Amino acid sequence: MPRPLGELEDAVMTRVWQWNRPVTVREVLEDLQQERSIAYTTVMTVMDNLHQKGWVRREAEGRAYRYTAVSTRAAYSAALMNEAWSTSDNPAAALVAFFGMMSAEQRDALRDAIRIVGYDAESAAESAAEPAAAAAPGGLPEAPSEAPSGPPPAEGDSAGRDTGPGR
Repeated sequence: MPRPLGELEDAVMTRVWQWNRPVTVREVLEDLQQERSIAYTTVMTVMDNLHQKGWVRREAEGRAYRYTAVSTRAAYSAALMNEAWSTSDNPAAALVAFFGMMSAEQRDALRDAIRIVGYDAESAAESAAEPAAAAAPGGLPEAPSEAPSGPPPAEGDSAGRDTGPGR
């Protein structure tokens, strides 16, 4: 799992993610210099470190490199949240505390994400059930399914899922 980016690494990656195209050290340097005094070699070292850590890939262009993000800011944020959540000794309590810190806009975004994930999970379940239903003895029709109306039940749920720590 990823460790959080350092302050300068984050400043560099923010530009790489926002621009969403291959960038040079010079481009990042010039943009950073609008906010702070920083040397070319410092930015070059940070971008090389990000390459070594697997955050960016690079392609030679003349005597310089062009750097491209390997994943998105959203994927990075999700990995950090997952890491923090998975290390909790009480994941349900951690989620409750996290939800309590959210703004109204963040809660709306969470509801949207749950709807999207619920829809995708339902579609995948229906696709997987179709071949099984066709091969079922007696050709019994499938029962209609309903989309979940919220997040899955917590630990000890009625579906018998193992939702304990580390899951």
